[in-house]
Amino acid sequence: MQQHITFREASWPADAAPLSRIRREVFIEEQHVPEALEFDGLDAAALHWLASGPDQEPIGTLRMLPSGQIGRMAVRAAWRGHGIGSRLLEHALAAAARHGWQEVWLNAQNTRIGFYARHDFFVISDPFEDAGIPHRRMLHRIPRPTTPHACPHPHTP
Repeated sequence: MQQHITFREASWPADAAPLSRIRREVFIEEQHVPEALEFDGLDAAALHWLASGPDQEPIGTLRMLPSGQIGRMAVRAAWRGHGIGSRLLEHALAAAARHGWQEVWLNAQNTRIGFYARHDFFVISDPFEDAGIPHRRMLHRIPRPTTPHACPHPHTP
């Protein structure tokens, strides 16, 4: 399945329908998150990514707010286990680095802490509930780009 998956930066409201469809299926229908909590009015200000399968079927999404908060990562059940969440997260981290951000953060469901830890996120909070689901806040520090050091005594011919 992996060879048929594409990833692109999406925009709200232009891509609201496929982004919403994935989030509605995963969060509202599967996890019983109230719709008013899922669609919190922050999407217009966020960066979004969309993963699509064959025939451009929307299969995964993630958003990143201007505050550096990553969230709303969702992959449709039939597509889980194919690295889609990891690829979406890599796109968000690369965008954060391009923006010059020093760190990003997220509220991870307790069952997903190991996933985020594999992407160099670390827990920074006590457990808390969000939409009735146990979470922990996690942080990821963006590595600074390395620049070549100028030689203090350049060799002159």
